[in-house]
Amino acid sequence: MSTSHPLAETHSASGITAASQVFNALKQDLIRGRFTAGEKLAISALKSRYQVGLSPLREALNRLAAYGLLEQLNQRGFRVPTLDASELADIAHLRTQLECMALVQAFQAGDAEWESQLLAAQHRLRRADQTPGEIERWEQAHQHFHRTLLAPSGSPWLLRFIEQLHDQFDRYRRLAPSDPATRELLDQHHAELVTLALARHAGEARELLELHIHLSHQIAKGACPSEA
Repeated sequence: MSTSHPLAETHSASGITAASQVFNALKQDLIRGRFTAGEKLAISALKSRYQVGLSPLREALNRLAAYGLLEQLNQRGFRVPTLDASELADIAHLRTQLECMALVQAFQAGDAEWESQLLAAQHRLRRADQTPGEIERWEQAHQHFHRTLLAPSGSPWLLRFIEQLHDQFDRYRRLAPSDPATRELLDQHHAELVTLALARHAGEARELLELHIHLSHQIAKGACPSEA
């Protein structure tokens, strides 16, 4: 854990609290697999890595435990959750249920502005996919696409739950071995979802989204010890 994040330098300029900054930075590092599953986190090392004091660090760690990306040990610190195939299956199932619900609502409420934003998000994702070696750029574009697709659903709570499930799911997916053939098929799904959205073919889009999550789940299972 040698890379440091100079959070204190940006605190005053951004207006974001140090606790929120370390929460966001550590959350991304957990999702990206920068820490080993089951690893107990050393407070002193985290303070050095994120260049933050003990109080905001503990606040961030408690928030991440409540979010599900860390486990709090009884008065003995925090550790990274292990990777479990049954948990991943539960996450994938809930993703399917909630995202398909949000998709139907988005198709009903989406307007011309949403269509323009969705086309722009698809273009951004396609451009990122054509830039080898810039995985973080693709990850950001991919997240933005799925957020945009469901944005008009009209339920902030539903979208909040979906985002939390995405973060949990991506922790597995990003640790799994690559599968270029399935990845290419998943990329095709993004373009097909846009076409169906513009035509408001909700039934076909729901079926495609279910398949999309199912195939993503098959890839993500490769991160689980019993599935590798």
